[in-house]
Amino acid sequence: MIRYGLFVAAAVAVVALIALMSWALSNRSPVTGLSGVTRVTKPAPDFTLDLMDGGQLLRSELAGRPVVINFWASWCTPCRDEAAGLERTWRDYEGRGVVFVGIDIQDSELDARFYLEEFDVTYPNGRDEDGKISVEYGVVGLPVTFFVSKEGVIERRWVGAIPESRLRDWTESLAQGLPLSDNDEEPDPDLFRQLR
Repeated sequence: MIRYGLFVAAAVAVVALIALMSWALSNRSPVTGLSGVTRVTKPAPDFTLDLMDGGQLLRSELAGRPVVINFWASWCTPCRDEAAGLERTWRDYEGRGVVFVGIDIQDSELDARFYLEEFDVTYPNGRDEDGKISVEYGVVGLPVTFFVSKEGVIERRWVGAIPESRLRDWTESLAQGLPLSDNDEEPDPDLFRQLR
C-alpha cells in the first residue's frame, strides 16, 4: 500500500511538472525565443535556489557582482565534459568577486550529488526541481551557461559544453567589467543535449 502511494505521488508530481512547463511554454514566445538568446542584453531573471549543501541563494542578492550561471544535469555527457573546467575557472576567479552558480535540472537529487562529488564541485549548486528557473532563462537543452554583469544584465550565453579558454576569456572580462568578446566560433551541436 505504501509503495502504491509513493507511485501515485510520483506520478502526480510528474504530471504537475509537465503541466507547469506546458503552461509556461504556451505563454511565451516561440521556440526560437526560448533558446535563451532573447535574454542576452536584458536583466537576468531573479530566482531563489535551494542549495545542495543547505541554505538558499537569491540571484538578486548577487547584485554588484558578476555571475556565471551554468545549467547542467548528471546524465548530460557534454555537462560532464565541461565540469572540470568550470570548477578550475571558479577556483581561479573566486577571490576576484566572480560568483559561479550551478543549476541542476531534470535530475534526481542523488545523481546530482554524486556528480558534484565526482567532479569536486565547490561553487554553489542547487536543483531547479519545478523547472521555473529553466523556463525563465529559456533553457531548452544542456549545458548552457549565462554570463551576467555586475549590473545584473546577461552579457552572453554559451549553448553546449563551453571550451575552458572561452569560459576563462569571458570570466576575465566580467571580472574587469569589460565587454565580452563576440562569438567567433560556433558551439558544436554534438556538445549539447536537447531537453525532452
